[in-house]
Amino acid sequence: MVGLVIVSHSEKVAQGVKELASQMASGLPIAAAGGTSDGRLGTDMGKILNAINEVYSQDGVLIIFDLGSAYMNAEMALEFLEEDMRNNVEIIDTAIVEGAITAAVESSIGKTMSEIKEAVKNMSLGKMP
Repeated sequence: MVGLVIVSHSEKVAQGVKELASQMASGLPIAAAGGTSDGRLGTDMGKILNAINEVYSQDGVLIIFDLGSAYMNAEMALEFLEEDMRNNVEIIDTAIVEGAITAAVESSIGKTMSEIKEAVKNMSLGKMP
């Protein structure tokens, strides 16, 4: 299954989105990387990197984020991965809650990364399957 990493400036938001997505797709590898390492609001490249490693498989990992600087820190985390691993991790721009739920459900039924990304894109455009 494709793993998910939820990146938010708030640890509580990241954990909440993880909890909600996990309810929709039980057993899916999902990691939350919210807040900074010292408990403040913000994002932390190290937490993101750890989250990627936690859920990584050959099926890949999708990263869903809340705001622009979370995207930048996710990009920096990718730079610290081995090239073969980095090629299996992608950041997608979508609404954090809806995107995470859509990605979780699609992954839980065995969809590939490209199929999941297409489903998330369609969800963002308001297209139903």
